[in-house]
Amino acid sequence: MGRVAGIKDVARRAGVSVGTVSNVINRPEAVLPDTRARVLTAIEELGYVRSESARQLRAGRSRIMALLVLDMGNPFFVDIARGAERAARDAGLGVMVCNSDQSQEEEAEYLGLFAEQRVCGVLITPADATGGTLEAFGRHRIPYVLVDRVAAGPDTCAVCVDDVRGGMLAVRHLVAAGHRTVAYVSGPGDLYQIRDRRQGALQALAEAGLGPGALVEISGGRLDVAAGRDAGARLLGLVPRPTAVFCANDLLALGVLQSLYAAGVRVPQDIAIVGYDDIEFAAAAAVPLTSVRQPATAMGRMAAEMLLEEADDPDGSHRHRNVVLQPELVVRASSAAPR
Repeated sequence: MGRVAGIKDVARRAGVSVGTVSNVINRPEAVLPDTRARVLTAIEELGYVRSESARQLRAGRSRIMALLVLDMGNPFFVDIARGAERAARDAGLGVMVCNSDQSQEEEAEYLGLFAEQRVCGVLITPADATGGTLEAFGRHRIPYVLVDRVAAGPDTCAVCVDDVRGGMLAVRHLVAAGHRTVAYVSGPGDLYQIRDRRQGALQALAEAGLGPGALVEISGGRLDVAAGRDAGARLLGLVPRPTAVFCANDLLALGVLQSLYAAGVRVPQDIAIVGYDDIEFAAAAAVPLTSVRQPATAMGRMAAEMLLEEADDPDGSHRHRNVVLQPELVVRASSAAPR
């Protein structure tokens, strides 16, 4: 493989100085049209691509925004990435999307990488509920915005959904349909979203005069389809069996649905199911899934716009905001009154 052409090669081919080549790339209006045309021809002939890493060293930061989420296998986070990418593209930036896999260790490693790469900012759904990894990252003075998480203090921007209300919407719907015992298929207990959705479910039961014993919790361990299938198997072994299930996300709900279907349990005739997120697959399930919709794309875009505001604030006058969006219940065939 031949040597990669550099800016000096372009200058030599075009018969101009290195500074003129730099001006053609960065300030083309400052170069005479004939000279600019010669330089552009040389760039094309040599296949020259400017070194972004060198430009970053001079500027002190890159034109890349980082996005670190819990699980890129979850379409909810894909929609967040789509919204962030649109905002970044409008600003002439790119997005580096990374997956912590719900691991504090991997989260810390990625944050270290972002600091090394001098990204312009980070959008993050934290895996570390203690905030320790972000506290360490803050020493690099790279702005970050929390996504799908409430900020713990006034010095951080955040965009999230009211998960307490989301849990209430789900279980109110089931109670209104006549269900009096509801299983809650949860995920990792240290995630705020899981706890808030559970709190909302308990509040809905209390409103109906039902005690906390009406909510039977089944831990999913993780937030994926396999964990949902395992939770569904445990649900089938409960005596008495709840007549409805509220799942902390749609992937869990789809796994529960698979497990019940394999056992010959009818949905919703025998057990009703409500999920959370309203991913695209929810409506396409064998039994279309009732779900609590989160405005994921809007969340990603708004978070990226807030990050750009902070990154482009030279005098430190940026005001941190904590934006809470509202969820919406989308009713489909998987939820109905008990037999």
